[in-house]
Order: sequence, then structure tokens, then C-alpha cells
Amino acid sequence: MNQEEKSLVEALHRGDRYACDDLVQRYSPKIYNVALRLTGHPTEAEEVLQETFINACRGVEAFEGRSSLTTWLYRIATNNGLMRLRRREAPVVSLDTPPDEAEGEFWPRQLQDWDWNPEMVTLTDELRQVMDEAVAALPGSLQGVFVLRDLEGLSVQEVTEILGISASNVKVRLHRARLMLREHLANYFYEKSSKREN
Repeated sequence: MNQEEKSLVEALHRGDRYACDDLVQRYSPKIYNVALRLTGHPTEAEEVLQETFINACRGVEAFEGRSSLTTWLYRIATNNGLMRLRRREAPVVSLDTPPDEAEGEFWPRQLQDWDWNPEMVTLTDELRQVMDEAVAALPGSLQGVFVLRDLEGLSVQEVTEILGISASNVKVRLHRARLMLREHLANYFYEKSSKREN
């Protein structure tokens, strides 16, 4: 934790009435970004943002400084976002779903070669929307890891601290999330190439 964070935490512990405002101003953009990527809805992201800062300001005594203030806030926001996703997810498994997918394993059905390297493609509005939809469609356990690691750029160690899971679990979930996204994007590129050929 840097000196700026330490000063803010000390002010929060003292009950400084401006410290909570300062916390919100400094960290709102990062927390909103994570909340939006997790929920996929601006209104829900705003609610997660509010819940996060209410929880943080009320529960600041529980913050012991073993992690950075940012990591602690990410943990609260991720938990709030994932709780919303769990409420949204229906616990129904289709009879058409292969047993290994129903039990949490995922193997891509289609690994279509893309017409161009997706890393080289400038994200158009359409492709960005497809990517956002694909991320939103990930199961909550995979979505949280993907958002924090690949979209927010946090280290594996930071993700383990935020989600309270092992590093190997982070890597496994991240791998599954990437496979699911790859299949989703492969379908998108396949459809694009089919339209160009017709």
C-alpha cells in the first residue's frame, strides 16, 4: 500500500467525513469499469458501484491493509457483481447439454479458423458489442476471473486475493473462459466470412 492509500485509510479509520468522498472520487472509474464488465448493464453497474462504496465506507474497520486499497475495493465490487449474476442465472441445465458441460467442463464445439488475426483487428463497434455479449454470457465463476485478469490487467496473485481462490484455479477458469470466448468469436468471424462469400 502506498503512502497516499495509507493516508486515506487512516482518515477513513478516524471517521473523517471527507475521506469517504475522496475514496469514491479516486476509485469510482476503476470500480465502475469492473462492475459494467461483470454485469453488462450500466444501471446495474451503477448499483454495484454504490453498494461497493457503501460497503467499503461502513466496513473500513475490517480493512487491515494486507492488500492494496484497490485490491480490497475490487474484491467488494466483484463479490457484489457476481451476487447479481447469480441471482440472474437460472439453475436449469438443458437436456441437450452434454454431461461434461453441465458439470462445469467446457470443450469448444467449433474451432473455426478466423479470416484474420483478431489481435490485428481494430475493434469496431459491432465487434466490441459481440465481445461484450460474449463476456456477459460467460458463467459468473469464469466471468469474474476473465474481467479481472484479461480486461483489468490484474496479476494472477491479485485475482487470487480478490476472489479468494488458488492461483491454479484462476488459471483453469481463465483458460475455460478464453476457450468459450474463442468459440463465440469464431462463430462471429465464420458468419462474417460466409456473408462476404455470398
